[in-house]
Amino acid sequence: MGDSFTFIFNPAADKGRAASKAESIRRSLTALENASLETTRFAGHASDIARAAAGDGATLIACGGDGTLNEVVNAVAGLPVKIGILPVGSANDFLKTFQPSQKKHAERIPGFARATSRRVDLGRVEFSGGQSRHFVNSIGIGFTGRIASTVKSTPWLRGELSYAWALLSVLVGYSSVKMHIKLDTADGMIEIDEPVFAFSVSNGRVEGGKFRISPEADMYDGLLDVCILKAIPKWRLPGYVLKYLKGSQIYDPLVIYCKATSVELFMPEDDVMHMDGEVIDRAGGAIGIKAVPLAVEMLYEL
Repeated sequence: MGDSFTFIFNPAADKGRAASKAESIRRSLTALENASLETTRFAGHASDIARAAAGDGATLIACGGDGTLNEVVNAVAGLPVKIGILPVGSANDFLKTFQPSQKKHAERIPGFARATSRRVDLGRVEFSGGQSRHFVNSIGIGFTGRIASTVKSTPWLRGELSYAWALLSVLVGYSSVKMHIKLDTADGMIEIDEPVFAFSVSNGRVEGGKFRISPEADMYDGLLDVCILKAIPKWRLPGYVLKYLKGSQIYDPLVIYCKATSVELFMPEDDVMHMDGEVIDRAGGAIGIKAVPLAVEMLYEL
């Protein structure tokens, strides 16, 4: 095949543990005819590498976690470029919906040469200051945003343990967040104006490694899945955690779960947002969230 591949490797993924995989990935690249490995050196570097490589017509392989994939997608969304994923992050949640096979890196890399591709939806967030950014898997504001922030700030814990620790430590000082939400759904507009315990908008089904926040999400339907847990007393949270792990919270009377083309959100006070696990410390005011149908072409291994 004449395709060239640029592997964009983030050694900081998985709280820096990805760095130890660099040499084995480099060795495995010999299985591809025309492949190069570019290592990111600072925040935002993956975007720079992606834009330059896309300009040269390369297929881009995001080697990191969901945050690395988010950077690459944001750099080239709208351009005629294909993106593949080599997961070396802690959760790799997008892949759990898109292609859940658990191949090892050495097996995945040769597969890129014969992979097909599929266009998938993205979400786009428009902030009150005029900036906008795409997400590939999910965003969360309030509870899950603060959990993502705490996970990032506890480098000594990893995987599911870090999410469990973060959940407990956030819960201690947490109270529901005042939100005014308008959801544009097939059944008309849904409006919510009350405190919300947890607010998530998803393109993929899984978040935080194992939580099935949006179990009916479909990356090809041109819609985003919205999951809102209304204000609950803290002592009820353990029961909801079990429901979110199974995806059964969507049947709960205190949960609003629906598919929407767009979401309008107004928050009188700033709170923490995560976007594909990356933390935005101050999100507030008017925020628009829209589905962008079939916006990016992803490699799908046969």
